[in-house]
Amino acid sequence: MNDMGGMDLNGRSRRAALLHLGLAASAVALTAGAARATGGANGANDAGDDLMRVGMVVFDGFQLLDVFGPLEMFGALRDRLRIVILAQNTGLVASSAGPAVAVDRAFADAPDLDVLLVPGGMGTRREVGNAALIEAVKALALKTPHVASICTGAAILARTGVLDGARATTNKRAFAWATAQGPKVDWVERARWVEDGKYFTSSGISAGMDMSLALIAKLFGGDTATRVANGAEYRWNRDPDEDPFAALNGLAR
Repeated sequence: MNDMGGMDLNGRSRRAALLHLGLAASAVALTAGAARATGGANGANDAGDDLMRVGMVVFDGFQLLDVFGPLEMFGALRDRLRIVILAQNTGLVASSAGPAVAVDRAFADAPDLDVLLVPGGMGTRREVGNAALIEAVKALALKTPHVASICTGAAILARTGVLDGARATTNKRAFAWATAQGPKVDWVERARWVEDGKYFTSSGISAGMDMSLALIAKLFGGDTATRVANGAEYRWNRDPDEDPFAALNGLAR
């Protein structure tokens, strides 16, 4: 039929094909734009990109603020760095609170990093016994110029051995468990965060943001760190020794 009451099959097919091609072209354009905005389809830098690379490790049961607090601070410098989410495998990784994050790269495919961040969370209780993850984090830590842990992420770093002989701190409520993962580490009971050489380690959860700003100050200058904190309307604790939670949890009275 080809009258006013209908359309022939070939006409419908041609229109459907053109519509399909248009949608496909739009999808390709959007994907390419997103890849350019994030520094590549996998969240890593494209060849020739001289921006700094910050890698955040995730695993099932990571603490939400351990990951996204520091990344909010570093993310304010998106014109100067790229962020890549790393895990043992690609896919979605669930936090201890439920929401999941998409992984950009598996450890085996990780790009060269300038900063490596390791969060805490209830999942650390399992991951300290995950030999594959411990070895992967160790390999990344040894070749990365700046390495930082948040909360009980220090337990993972301690299990790798990279903190042996170094000063470090961790979550005060979980201090006994976390410090048992690294008997050769010089654990500091009272500290918001500790810097020892290339290693930064923070106290529990929110302390990761204070530590991240201190690391930003080291890398980009104090004025930049202050602008980042003010932009987030965050009251930055600049004193690494100011730690009210140590005494609250029976430490360093």
